[in-house]
Amino acid sequence: MNLFVTGGAGFIGSTFCDSALSRGHAVTCFDDFSTGKELFLAEAGRSDRFRLVRADIRDLPQIHGAMEAARPDWVAHFAANADVRRGTERTRRDLEINTIGTWTVLEAMRLAGASRLLFTSTGSVYGEPAVFPTPEDAPFPEQTSLYGASKLAGEGLVSAYSHGFGMTGVVFRLVSVLGPRYTHGHVFDFVRGLRRDPTRLDVLGDGNQTKSYLHVQDLIAGFWTAIERARPGPSVYNIGHDDTLIVRESVRIICAKLGVSPDVVYGGGTRGWVGDSPRIQLDTRKIRALGWAPRHGLPEAVSDTVEYLLANPELFG
Repeated sequence: MNLFVTGGAGFIGSTFCDSALSRGHAVTCFDDFSTGKELFLAEAGRSDRFRLVRADIRDLPQIHGAMEAARPDWVAHFAANADVRRGTERTRRDLEINTIGTWTVLEAMRLAGASRLLFTSTGSVYGEPAVFPTPEDAPFPEQTSLYGASKLAGEGLVSAYSHGFGMTGVVFRLVSVLGPRYTHGHVFDFVRGLRRDPTRLDVLGDGNQTKSYLHVQDLIAGFWTAIERARPGPSVYNIGHDDTLIVRESVRIICAKLGVSPDVVYGGGTRGWVGDSPRIQLDTRKIRALGWAPRHGLPEAVSDTVEYLLANPELFG
């Protein structure tokens, strides 16, 4: 297949590019490198089936032209602003990149005659649900973050384009993803903080926030499972691990991996910031029914992330 990957130089995108190339597919990576890394494309760049386009997903002529040239069988849309915590400080960013950027990708697909899309959304679209594990058909409560709201709007566009133009739109609602090439989130922040000062660690909230996580390789396996079984029209899948970790346990694993015993200072409260859901645990029976299951446990996912960060300290620059 020919695959067109937006955000292909990022954490998830570059891992997907490598996986696609290893399966014999051709890949066009579309990325503006605002958060993507040259380092992550080192392996992909050695393949003659890999092409890199440096451009912004908000630029419709650029992405349309690149898509016309690629003639993709599938578009994997991973480009996004994932800085959930600072959404209220930069209120246009989620709208422009996550929502308008998704429209631009869909419109470029329509113009180029591409019809199959894989889109990464988030478990944050459930806000603070009353049901755990939370299924795909759970009633949506009030949105609690601009990031979640922007991704939910993107989902709506995927569904509307699927119905309006006969597209296949596969939406994945993700938990937090861990593993090699991870560059933002609590594990990154804790490792960076402890490298600076191994005697003290400041943690937002009370440390009892309960989250499901997923190793990036398990996520990629889920993508291929859905691609291989996709049907026309829109579809939505939760993906995550059935197990959860509280932040305090993540801290313990990270400190043990680094060999440090800091004073851990908790900021207090049930959430880390405005829009941070104290508990995220998704019902994954729908994707599991297709034959997918995670192979990595949560402590392993945290440990793999720490090992990668320590081996690549330039990521903290």
